[in-house]
Amino acid sequence: MFMRAYQDMVFSTAARLAGNDAQAQDIAQDVFIKAYENFDHLRLSATAGGWLKTVATNLSLNYLTRYRKRWRLFSESESEPDVPMPDGALDSLNDDEQRAALEEALRRLPAHQRVPLVLYHFEDLPYEDIAAKLGISLAKVKTDIRRGRAALAPMLRPHAIGGDS
Repeated sequence: MFMRAYQDMVFSTAARLAGNDAQAQDIAQDVFIKAYENFDHLRLSATAGGWLKTVATNLSLNYLTRYRKRWRLFSESESEPDVPMPDGALDSLNDDEQRAALEEALRRLPAHQRVPLVLYHFEDLPYEDIAAKLGISLAKVKTDIRRGRAALAPMLRPHAIGGDS
């Protein structure tokens, strides 16, 4: 029951950061192994969800750090135009459709843009904390978030109804 209550949250956290369902499944499994090891403390804890989300975030970041060389290739070759996110791009869709469209668009971003964007918008981390967690400069965090937003805009634009696209 414990795992069923939190499995979607853990998986979606890992999937947003890793950008790959297979990797997210592996990360989620590791999260629940850690939860099992700490189950005596978590079983009745009111903060179990927060603990699981933190562990999922940290394990996802650890996974990405191991593969940083791979995504550096993308960051060196990418230069995205500065395109603003269309207002109300997802307003015409229901919550499930919005989530699915956003999740798919996030998966298409290179990790160096996706990870800071997810940490900022979904995990509510400030720029300074993101820079520290990823071991990159504050300027790079801001640039990657801006470029990630710019890259998302054309991916989400087809979902806008009555937009200026």
